[in-house]
Amino acid sequence: QVQLVESGGGLVQAGGSLRLSCAASGRAFSAYLMGWFRQAPGKEREFVAVINRSGSSTYYANSVKGRFTISRDNAKNTVYLQMNSLKPEDTAVYYCAADQKQVDLTYYSGKSSRVDYWGQGTQVTVSS
Repeated sequence: QVQLVESGGGLVQAGGSLRLSCAASGRAFSAYLMGWFRQAPGKEREFVAVINRSGSSTYYANSVKGRFTISRDNAKNTVYLQMNSLKPEDTAVYYCAADQKQVDLTYYSGKSSRVDYWGQGTQVTVSS
């Protein structure tokens, strides 16, 4: 069992930056792929970014590529999402996810992807 707690959300103007954090407790953090997803009002939850167990490989949704950076610190049991050049369309609840599957990172961009654990979410609002 893994518990995930996100923090760092808030209100920011377009063009600004935010850094989300997700602290994990429970079983060995390094055993999990870690990812970020988001859900805007009236829309389905969508993939944002994922990072492998060692932190050596990442994969991003096209909509955030070049603006967002996912990273992890296995010693601190924490995964981060640095969000730069934010746009109003980035407004959503952002969810941290942990998964034990042995799959290619691109798996998580599919609409049928599943993960083992979810955090409670943190709101990000980008004003124009």
